Amino acid sequence: MSESIEAIPPFVPSRRTIDTIGPQSVARPTTREWLKHSGLFLLTFLTTTFAGIVVASPELPVAEPATEGIIGYILYVPEYYFRIVGALLTYAIANPTVLISGLTFATALLAILTAHEMGHYVACRRYGVEATLPFFIPAPPLFLAGTFGAFIKMKSPIPSRRALFDIGLAGPWAGFVALLPVAVVGVLTLQAAPPHEGSAIIFNDPLLIRIIAKFTGANLPDAMPNPFYMAAWLGLLVTSLNLMPVGQLDGGHGMFALFGPRAHKQVGLLAFITMALVAVLGFIWYGSPSGFLYTVLLAVMLKVRHPAPRVMEPLGTKRIIIAVVTLIVFALSFWPFPIMIT
Repeated sequence: MSESIEAIPPFVPSRRTIDTIGPQSVARPTTREWLKHSGLFLLTFLTTTFAGIVVASPELPVAEPATEGIIGYILYVPEYYFRIVGALLTYAIANPTVLISGLTFATALLAILTAHEMGHYVACRRYGVEATLPFFIPAPPLFLAGTFGAFIKMKSPIPSRRALFDIGLAGPWAGFVALLPVAVVGVLTLQAAPPHEGSAIIFNDPLLIRIIAKFTGANLPDAMPNPFYMAAWLGLLVTSLNLMPVGQLDGGHGMFALFGPRAHKQVGLLAFITMALVAVLGFIWYGSPSGFLYTVLLAVMLKVRHPAPRVMEPLGTKRIIIAVVTLIVFALSFWPFPIMIT
């Protein structure tokens, strides 16, 4: 009868124990943390509501401020900015349908972002990885969609390759499932856009919205965006961006888990070069600088070192299938030229 002796005392979890026996206990969020994250969420709800009001409002006449003297020139931009914000708020209060559109947009968009981040958070807790509640980042009124997005911060190492894969892809999957009904409602409620003269911003539809329109008979080229459509469109944009196989983006986590650090670095560099080329072509062909936002973000992500999980065990057939389906999700979400200016 042979007997083995553990080099590590049984009350200290080994790397194998962390991955195969179950998750280690993690601390619950404190009341202070709940208050902080809830406050950021509520502030982001307000800023995204204003973004929805901007989409639903017509072009309002706003008087330009005086530019007398040096002080006048210095204060011109902030004063004009607050005049526009004030005019939009006044219009929304006087027109409840516009305010409701703003609230609808904020609710739909934050539902998608919350599902995405809670996918990561729940997966972290499943594997015993310490992580913060989601940080929602509000954006100033008139800037983007009223938010810079959301994120969670992991505060302990990822125990295994499977944990890295699951935590990385749980977010995009949860967000994609949440945006599916929003996209369907958005396409079904599209209305014909009024005639427009002069320059215009055109939101190109990703493949998922085109497929939904095909089955529902919606006329996308002549339609006017509504709150549900815009929330789904932005949700797909966020999903495609997060699934880029670069750095510590969600797709980068999946790439690292699938193929290891060397392929992760090489594919990330290839993705950056491709998106840089797409950004230049988009600016030349369609006058849109939106692709450069992708490129700058990917450049930053390339500089961020990706930590290796403690155990690099095989992923198994089930996760390989999930990886292939995730590629399909990316294809449904991504469009090389999301915005055109005509």
